[in-house]
Amino acid sequence: MSTDNVTLREVVDQDLPLFFDHQLDPEANRMAAFTAENPADIDAFEAHWDRIRSDDSIINKTIMYGDEVAGHIASFERFGVTEVTYWLGREFWGKGIATNALLLFLDEVTIRPIYARAAKDNKASLRVLEKCGFEIVGEDKAYAHARSADTEEFILELRD
Repeated sequence: MSTDNVTLREVVDQDLPLFFDHQLDPEANRMAAFTAENPADIDAFEAHWDRIRSDDSIINKTIMYGDEVAGHIASFERFGVTEVTYWLGREFWGKGIATNALLLFLDEVTIRPIYARAAKDNKASLRVLEKCGFEIVGEDKAYAHARSADTEEFILELRD
């Protein structure tokens, strides 16, 4: 499947039910590890998206694959640095969509350095980040709701 069809656009209200469905996937939650405490809590989901969509410092984009909503990508500030995060529906995994979306996003969000985090065993996400020029610069360990356990993660940085 070609990934030339990847585009980014502003998040619209109609995207949110799809994002909610994506976050209900147990395998996606296990891979991401650092997720909502209860992914099935629609009220918490809506409150989260209301908050981040009203925060001008957060850049949110919908990832499109052709005319399908594949997921979302964002940058935000945490611990005094800018980080990037993304989530794809499982039906869009393994097609290069995350890599292409991140490259497009990094063309738009030019803050450097920019950071990302991924669970150490999330090989797919680590590969996406490395293909986009991120390098591992540190490690951390925190409680991951999706795993109900402390989970080790890599901290990655993109300089230029």
